[in-house]
Amino acid sequence: MRTIINKWSKIMVVLASILSIGAASAQPVDLTLKDALNFALQNNSAVKKARLDAEGGRYRTDEIRAQALPQISGSAGLTDNLIIQRNAIPNIFQGKPDETILVAFGQKWNANAALQFSQQLFNQSVFTGLRAAKTGEAFYNLNAEISEETLLQNVTSAYYQILITRENLAVIDSNINSLGRVEKTVATQYKNGLARKIDLDRVRVNLTNLKNQRQQVKNAVTLAENALKYNIGMPIAARINIPAAALSQIKTDASLVSTSLNLTQLKEYQLAKKQEELLGYQKKAYQAEYFPSLSLTSSYLYNGISNKFDFFKGNSSVKWVDAATVGLSLRIPIFDGNARKSRVKQAEVDIQQAKEDTKNAENALNLAFENAKLQIENSINTINSQQENVNLAEEVLKSTQNNYKNGLATLTDLLDAENSLTEAKNSYNQALLNYRLAEVQLIKSNGNIKSLLN
Repeated sequence: MRTIINKWSKIMVVLASILSIGAASAQPVDLTLKDALNFALQNNSAVKKARLDAEGGRYRTDEIRAQALPQISGSAGLTDNLIIQRNAIPNIFQGKPDETILVAFGQKWNANAALQFSQQLFNQSVFTGLRAAKTGEAFYNLNAEISEETLLQNVTSAYYQILITRENLAVIDSNINSLGRVEKTVATQYKNGLARKIDLDRVRVNLTNLKNQRQQVKNAVTLAENALKYNIGMPIAARINIPAAALSQIKTDASLVSTSLNLTQLKEYQLAKKQEELLGYQKKAYQAEYFPSLSLTSSYLYNGISNKFDFFKGNSSVKWVDAATVGLSLRIPIFDGNARKSRVKQAEVDIQQAKEDTKNAENALNLAFENAKLQIENSINTINSQQENVNLAEEVLKSTQNNYKNGLATLTDLLDAENSLTEAKNSYNQALLNYRLAEVQLIKSNGNIKSLLN
């Protein structure tokens, strides 16, 4: 219970911070990965729509269930027969049967109230529809869960993209500072006649390029942050702060490549099987049209007639009569030109297509799982080798800087060493990102993506 309270407390803190975005002095919102994931589940539009679909599925189940319940309706009417129809009959009243006279039957005013009742006793279509509706409800629930899992994967990937891009920005800042010191040194040497102007120009060109690159990476950070805010349903104008400590928490786990896949636990596989089940019920619904249907019916009618509109007078001339019926209604389908048969055959084709979709889903899930394991293995190897490269590049740069100061290395050697270190650090950061993305994919492939919320 305390965990749930703490989780909601964090979400409320984030929400409260966002409400103050419009203020000029608004502080950035500290957003950990768990905060981002929880915020996304509460605010992402796609997830909200999927949950509404699931809610609508429950109402559709209630609608179909209502067909199996008693149906009661009432009606009432008041009719003014402005011209009462006259009918031709033999004039038997005056003993002249060969003579035809016109006689009006009925009263000028007629009022009635009726109550009808019906109850399905046997209707295979309704019973099949009830089972299909429950399966449809489960289908929408699964679809909502898949939307949540996909969202968690996308948000996690976007979050780590920000971390790595910011780390690349830090690498560029370090290079700018280092090259700035070189520029001052070369400028001093040039002033004292110990360096050529072309050497100073080369350093300044590299420094300008780094600054331009820094602006591009800085913009990339902003783009990545905007993508994250969009995914979690946060206003784009919100200011966020990703804790730098999160990057140091990336630890490789080689044991992940030994995990196995259990398809039955995956929501995507369950959804494909549920689709097959729904189509099976569709076929049964068409087959149910061959069955007869039986229902119980009953009605009660209260009718009043009068030649004057005095229904509400105490001394009324209205004559009131009532009537009641009860019976059974049987409907037997005989021949419809083979329309039902055609619908059944179409349903069988749909089922076969759904089975092929399930096979394709199995292959796709296995592919994603195996690729994720392979990518993790490759990323771990790359991380280890790139870490060694970074260490070597730092040693080379340090040695080259000393040699340059002592006149034993050229400026080209120094700049090359700087570039090599930059490339090594960026490659290391990219390897970290690739590992994280593969790890998230593997977790999702195992059906455990929601473990990131813990």
